[in-house]
Amino acid sequence: MTVNDTVKFEVADHLATITLNRPEAMNAFNREVYKGLQAAAINIKEHPEIRVVIITGAGERAFSAGMDLKMIAGDGLGAVFAGVYRPGYEQLFALKSLFTAFEELPVPVIAAVNGYCLGAALELSLCCDIRLAVESAVFALPEMALGVIPDLGSTQRLPRIVGIGMAKEMLYTGRRINAQDALRLGLINHIYPQDQLMTEAKKLAEEIAKANPRLMEGAKRATNMSMSIPLDWGLRLETDICQGAGSGQSFGAEARKFIKK
Repeated sequence: MTVNDTVKFEVADHLATITLNRPEAMNAFNREVYKGLQAAAINIKEHPEIRVVIITGAGERAFSAGMDLKMIAGDGLGAVFAGVYRPGYEQLFALKSLFTAFEELPVPVIAAVNGYCLGAALELSLCCDIRLAVESAVFALPEMALGVIPDLGSTQRLPRIVGIGMAKEMLYTGRRINAQDALRLGLINHIYPQDQLMTEAKKLAEEIAKANPRLMEGAKRATNMSMSIPLDWGLRLETDICQGAGSGQSFGAEARKFIKK
C-alpha cells in the first residue's frame, strides 16, 4: 500500500511501516512527503488493528535530509498548505501539528534512522517514542545557518530529551552529532549495523505489540504528559488514565496467570 509515491505505507501483523521514499533526494521533505505523512497518520488512527508504527527512509544514505531546499527556494514552506490555511502563523502551525500527530498517535512509534537525519527530519524523529539508528547516522539542526529558527518543534522537544545545554548547542551551531554521541546524549536508544536496523526495529515492535493496546495507549498518554505538567498533577493523571484503561483488572488477570506458572 502507498499513500502516495513519496511515502510508502505498509501494514502486516499489527505493524505499520512508513517509508520516506525519495532516495534520489535523500528523502527530503517536499509537499508530497508532507501530504503522505499526513495521510499515513490518519490511516493509523482509523485502523485499530495497528499496534506499533516504524518510520524509516528508503535507501542507505538517509532517513531524510530534512526540508527540500528546492521547494523552499521556489514556493516556500507555505506551499505545503497553500490555499488551505492562512499564510504565516496558521500554515506553519499546521505543519507543526502534522508532526505532533505522530507524537499523539494512540500507538508507539519507532524511528529507524538509517543515515542522515537533518533539520525537519530530526524534528519528526523527536515526535517518535523510540529512536534507533545505524552506526553511520548523523543528526543535526542546520536551520540557523540557512537563516531560520528551527520551527517544527525542536526548540521544545529537544531540551526535554538531551537537556537544555546540549539542545542549545545543537540549535545555535547546527553542529552534526554522530550516532555514538547521540546514544550518549539519549537522543537515540540503540545503534545497529545497517543490515540489522529494520530487523531489530521489527523485533522491538513485536515485543511492544504483545501488550494490551488499551494499556499501551494509556501508558503513552501518561508518559507524554509527564514532560509538560508538574509531578503531582502527573501522578493524578496517571491514576485517572490507569483506571479508565482498566489497568487494575488487567493486572489482576496477569498476576493470576503468573502465579499458575
